[in-house]
Amino acid sequence: MRRYGLIGYPLTHSFSQKYFTEKFEREGITDCTYSNFSLPQIGELTGVLADPELRGFNVTIPYKRAVLDYLHHKNEVVAAIGACNCIRIEEGRLTGYNTDVVGFERSLVRHLAPHHSRALVLGTGGAAKAVEWVLQRLGIVYVSVTRRPRPGSADMSYEQVTAEVLAEATLIINTTPLGMHPHTEECPPLPYEALTPRHYLFDLIYNPARTLFLRKGEALGAVVENGHEMLILQAEESWKIWNS
Repeated sequence: MRRYGLIGYPLTHSFSQKYFTEKFEREGITDCTYSNFSLPQIGELTGVLADPELRGFNVTIPYKRAVLDYLHHKNEVVAAIGACNCIRIEEGRLTGYNTDVVGFERSLVRHLAPHHSRALVLGTGGAAKAVEWVLQRLGIVYVSVTRRPRPGSADMSYEQVTAEVLAEATLIINTTPLGMHPHTEECPPLPYEALTPRHYLFDLIYNPARTLFLRKGEALGAVVENGHEMLILQAEESWKIWNS
């Protein structure tokens, strides 16, 4: 039996196990299983890796950067951005990949317009690194927004995001867990009244399908997209990596 799974903490929000279980059933794959490994501490990964049938796993909040210490090899994207969400195991060696960049780019560009040339990236975690890498590839200028701007960086605080800032930055990407189930009435603190139909709000969260962040934008005519399609695209990319 080939085993795959997801590490992170907590995992109550994740659809990955359901997605892969249904995929295996739908495609008649009978020699694979996919499990959730809810790890309160990254050090508990050692126990997961002791399973000789484990062939690979995905990584979610909060371990996309912490897992780098366990890798024997990194692909070029992981080396560049310092975040990993997909690991292939071959003869005991762990190789890290980032399939978030594939899923995010393919999902983002469906609604991208020429005037979406400036962006705000909400959050500075591992998922934000994948988003930033894609924006650089697409030539979109971005600024990171965080509660605690990093010393010496160009980060903005949420208090600095004014209506004037939103008039320029018409693409806003939420990489934070704000609004994720079960805390569905939370959202990043922004001047939402300044949003217009020219804005494009992308939320990496997919549970719930419409976060408060997206609902506020949608109410003012903004284009909105959640992370569900990104999840599917990155999951299928992971499957390709594990079976290449």
